Amino acid sequence: MPKLITLFSAPKPFTNPHINVIQRNAIQSWLHLGDQVEVFLVGDEEGLAEVAREYGIVQLAQVERNDQGTPLVSSIFELARQASQAPLMVYANADILLLPDFVRAAQTILRQCQRFLAIGQRWDLVVKKPLDFSEGWDQRLRAEVKHRGRLHPPAGSDVFLFPRSEFQEIPDFAVGRAGWDNWMIFHACQQGVTVVDITPSATMIHQDHDYSHLPGGKPHYDLEESERNLSLAGGMRSMYYILDSQVQLKDGHLQSPPLTFLRLLRKIELWLMPPEERRRGWRWWIARRFRRARRFRMR
Repeated sequence: MPKLITLFSAPKPFTNPHINVIQRNAIQSWLHLGDQVEVFLVGDEEGLAEVAREYGIVQLAQVERNDQGTPLVSSIFELARQASQAPLMVYANADILLLPDFVRAAQTILRQCQRFLAIGQRWDLVVKKPLDFSEGWDQRLRAEVKHRGRLHPPAGSDVFLFPRSEFQEIPDFAVGRAGWDNWMIFHACQQGVTVVDITPSATMIHQDHDYSHLPGGKPHYDLEESERNLSLAGGMRSMYYILDSQVQLKDGHLQSPPLTFLRLLRKIELWLMPPEERRRGWRWWIARRFRRARRFRMR
């Protein structure tokens, strides 16, 4: 039976005990999304081949890397596209739990829109042990999120859903570093692709972790590779967010998102941003203050 969705990810090494647990949790949640979803794991990080064999998942090992050994987003996406026959592709970070409502959201969007990029806010949740994926697993997770989860601000994106024909040319971003997720939204807007916020219709759960797996234990946005990603993306003007989505999937329909205070701040910030990446002048000065105000409100 042909698959509807190819879900692919590029996990970190499975050597850190906590990363090992949350990545296995994420992978198992994807495998429990139903027969319409296939899963590919991209890369050859330590422990990945063993996990792929254990769960019967296709491994795409021949990923291209930058000079620091970090897999390239362009190669990850191309390897998955070449191996897939599904009409829809999903890239998910390897610490993200997805529930069956995600597949229902994908089906709904596909019936209403031809060219789209679906993104959404995640729920942050502390998970320290293997999850139970017996019957009712999704209801139990949803209850946990309701009880002790935290809705993440509409900033970084962890899951991208799009038709297989989109995003065939991507700069050589370093995966797991800042900036490339923002460029995905910017590029979609520039190409006339409808950006859909699926937050009201799909629960995406991020399992909290530290940054000990990164160089120096620094958050990814403090790394040189993130600065390189920003440059490849075209600078700060290309840093788009969930707030830049044109429509929202709610109650089974694509509709205009409500004009919240954060969305209004973001619209003003974009209007003030100089057309070129010039970090000077009155427009840049005011835009920076709107950005700070927006970030403060998102905390």
